[in-house]
Amino acid sequence: MGLTGIQIMQKLPKTNCGDCGFPTCLAFAMKVATGEVEIGKCPHVDPAVKEEIEEASAPPIRTVKLGGGENLYKLGGETVLFRHDKRFENPTLIGTFIATDMSETEIDRRIGLYKKFQWERVGVKLFPDIILIEDKGDGAKFLDLVKKVRSEIPWAAIILSSSNVDTLKSAVSECGEFKPLIYGANASNLEAFCNLASETKTPLTVVGDSLGEVAKLSEEALKKGLKDLVLDTGAKSVKELLEDLVIVRRSSIKKRFRPLGFPVLTFTYRYASSLDLEAVLAGLLIAKYASVIILSDLTADILYNLMVEKMNIYTDPQKPLVVEEGIYPVNGPDENALVAITCNFALTYFIVNGEIEGSRVPTWLLIKNTDGLSVLTAWAAGKFTADGIADFVKKCGISEKVKHRKLIIPGYLAGMKGELEDELSGWEIIIGPREASGIPAFFRNLIKEMAAA
Repeated sequence: MGLTGIQIMQKLPKTNCGDCGFPTCLAFAMKVATGEVEIGKCPHVDPAVKEEIEEASAPPIRTVKLGGGENLYKLGGETVLFRHDKRFENPTLIGTFIATDMSETEIDRRIGLYKKFQWERVGVKLFPDIILIEDKGDGAKFLDLVKKVRSEIPWAAIILSSSNVDTLKSAVSECGEFKPLIYGANASNLEAFCNLASETKTPLTVVGDSLGEVAKLSEEALKKGLKDLVLDTGAKSVKELLEDLVIVRRSSIKKRFRPLGFPVLTFTYRYASSLDLEAVLAGLLIAKYASVIILSDLTADILYNLMVEKMNIYTDPQKPLVVEEGIYPVNGPDENALVAITCNFALTYFIVNGEIEGSRVPTWLLIKNTDGLSVLTAWAAGKFTADGIADFVKKCGISEKVKHRKLIIPGYLAGMKGELEDELSGWEIIIGPREASGIPAFFRNLIKEMAAA
């Protein structure tokens, strides 16, 4: 159980020096207790106390970091069983593998997929973010593959799999400050792998034939001082895998059972006979607690859908995605361009913006702050009303950008046309289409009418 603010404050120097950025030690301690600030922000706290508080305040599923710099990935860090309770913290990493027994053509093809499969959806970049590099007995080629991955897809998190400790040590060294994940610690090599992970300060995957064995191996690794672990439960079937994932999450959060309080690595191709079946399983694993999913291969249709699911699952259900209020130019607008308005719910903005771009009609798109609510929801909540829209249009500066006074509103707000024209004296209110798909044709026809007039 985490420490309270008062308990944390009692362990601080209590000088109220303000070096942490807060006026008092109590204020700082309260922020640490809620997880908003790390205890390390206090430059005067005793190292032993710092470690104690970090351990006590750590989430039930430990946060394990891979990569580094701008490409830092976090696994685990989870605190709830269900997304609606709070939110899921660190998105599942998804990728495939390359191995030393593959041909150069196949290796190049797979690495090329990481470069090719990059998308943007509602302002979020989607791409495969982890790759497993597997040593099949050729240590020299294994190290060459590590160099190749770091050179060609430097953003991808790396899992290093080899039975040779010396080869792994060299591979970790090749990664430099970019922290990889070591895979393969089991009952027969635990001592050597733990020593390697401890020496290189690298996260370690514990692999067993059953969840019970994994728990025992994890406990032994903890006794050896290792804290950054990832689990491979060794499940033999889809049913067993899902049971293991639920047991790991429940025992960690409900019982605080430390040996299982770590992220879980999964391999879909162990359980599915085709990539399509892997996709179905992966979709389930994203929602049910897998921190890493390794597919047998990558295809655009499967990967994109999994990435979109991941994005949706790992957003905060209590905090909608929003864009900043303001004027957004689309297709190089000038003083004769159309003027349209919509809400600041990110999904609405990007869909509307995309349709306007597709129309090729120069447009000034006004984004009104509706606290992230969609058009009808914002209207029902009193956040997208005639007086609010009128006040925004008057203050945003659009009057200086265009010589006409025509404003296109969403079709679902047709009922406020008269009221809005009263509020916006001199402006003509045009009812736009109800669905975004109707924007291109509507805008093209409207710009022709305006030109003819």
